[in-house]
Amino acid sequence: MDRRGFLAHSVLPVTAACLTPAHAAVTPNPTSPPAPAAPVLALYSADDHHRRLVSIQLARRSIQSCRREHLVTNYLPGQCCYNLGEYPCRKPWDPDDWDEQELDRLRDHGIRLIQVHEEWNDSQRLFGGHKFAPLNPTGFRRFVDMVHHRGMKLIAYVSSGYFEQQDPDFRREWTSATDQPLREIYFRYAHCSPASPGWRAYFLRHLVRILDEYGLDGIYNDLGYDQPPDLVGQPTGDQVLAFAEHATSDGALADLLALIYAEVHRRGGVVKVHRGGASRPQTREKVYDYLWVGEATREGDQLRDTVRDYPPYVVPCLDMSRAQIGNEDELYLNSIPYLQFPLLLAGRPFTGERALIPGIDYPSEEQCFWTRHCRAIWKHYQAHPDGPHSYGWWDSVPGRPAARATHAAWLRQYLPLVEEGTWAWLDVGGCALLRDPLPAGVVASVFANRDLYLVLANYTAAAVDVVTTDACTDVASDAVTASGTTWALPGRALRILRRVQA
Repeated sequence: MDRRGFLAHSVLPVTAACLTPAHAAVTPNPTSPPAPAAPVLALYSADDHHRRLVSIQLARRSIQSCRREHLVTNYLPGQCCYNLGEYPCRKPWDPDDWDEQELDRLRDHGIRLIQVHEEWNDSQRLFGGHKFAPLNPTGFRRFVDMVHHRGMKLIAYVSSGYFEQQDPDFRREWTSATDQPLREIYFRYAHCSPASPGWRAYFLRHLVRILDEYGLDGIYNDLGYDQPPDLVGQPTGDQVLAFAEHATSDGALADLLALIYAEVHRRGGVVKVHRGGASRPQTREKVYDYLWVGEATREGDQLRDTVRDYPPYVVPCLDMSRAQIGNEDELYLNSIPYLQFPLLLAGRPFTGERALIPGIDYPSEEQCFWTRHCRAIWKHYQAHPDGPHSYGWWDSVPGRPAARATHAAWLRQYLPLVEEGTWAWLDVGGCALLRDPLPAGVVASVFANRDLYLVLANYTAAAVDVVTTDACTDVASDAVTASGTTWALPGRALRILRRVQA
């Protein structure tokens, strides 16, 4: 089924506001009120609590088994990676009225967590800054205020492992004797060891400074970590091998991440972590609030199968610089049934000019994927200045015109499912809420709060009918079928149903 047919069955009608392109002119609204807070359990009436408890009771009595059960708390599913501008660059970015308008759009879209990637800092020391300072300090403070005025949180890129080998602060003893720096596009990033006391002292000092100095709400930590063989042998550099290291235990890394998590949470912040690809830190300790997965991943079903059992909260970002999808809705088909919601790429158009700045030593396009990809984006941007634009490293070239409206439509459906205090049962087995056992390749998940929701996902190509025990409505259209219980589920399709209360 093509995308239009799929949407007719699965998402809310797309409004004109949703279709406004991110680069279009929009009338500024500097007096926009802050975004409303998510429903708070403390404000529930007795009737609200009664409805919630009855829904949970019904779900618990109905579900015989599930892949995983989870109580939803402190979850911000609407997350966006905001491109501030190019870096390296000829002139630093400087947020202005355009960014005010874009942040208004994102707030109205349902975004509550803004993430800025590494263009926020001056990792190559081109303009007098460094990797732990803004490229434009005044402009960055203004952007922080813009985000906070709209009731959204802002987290910024750091790395507890990657550091520029040519930086004057770099010390060779911070790295493993066997370390091979990551040489891509404009950087030569050494992998600093989590077992190095010198690196820990340097990194943590800068981490708390940027949190306190700029009023950030947390960090996105791109770990820059591959467990080196000498962490399980003799120490090199200034390493102290204090922890067990093996395939299922990142000992030194886990300890460092736990300290980082404590420092950020002491300030009321959040931590997002990216280890690489679809992997996660190997530890039982609580070291992150959100895990970003998907970089370099080419296939959505494979990503889903890898991360569906990861602890909450996973934020998938299928790497569209390499991946192919049948339609935009597949990103949500592969995530929502497992209590995950994809990252949005937005902000300033990602022009790719960062791969063509005079004076920067770039690897050849034949040797470096990112040099090649960014230059392809630049070539398209020059030929098509009105778009469709790309919005991040992990976006396609040309950009995806339907990406933003589709994200907004699915987010509107997803938010009621994950209100504070929701109990979720993912990939249920026997379930009395369904009349018959589900066919192979079809998954159901249940979300219970004041309302009870059924998420139905068909991962096969064949259409199926699913019959619910009780009458339901389709959340996308607020419609019911003739019977209220029989639901057509096309191949590769997702439906969200709300049980009609008696």
